[in-house]
Amino acid sequence: MSAITRDEVAHLARLSRLALGEDELDHLAAQLDQIISAVARVQEVAAEDIPPTSHALPLTNVYRADQNRPGLTPDQALDAAPAAEQQRFRVPRILDEEA
Repeated sequence: MSAITRDEVAHLARLSRLALGEDELDHLAAQLDQIISAVARVQEVAAEDIPPTSHALPLTNVYRADQNRPGLTPDQALDAAPAAEQQRFRVPRILDEEA
């Protein structure tokens, strides 16, 4: 496999609108070459008779089924509130009038 050149990295940087220094071009060229080599090795190992999977083990849903249940009425919800006003929780003001 051919190595990634500085010119190719510079071209990719221009396309990505990245400003890279001269030393960064050399450094990234070596890294990109290693990445492409690693991907090529993985592609060699992949067998056509193995189906693609997202997990090594089969997954099952562990959640319970949804069931409709009655909720609290406004009066029940406000029963334990320290203060209520017009069927709402009354809380201390935290912002000044200017906000």
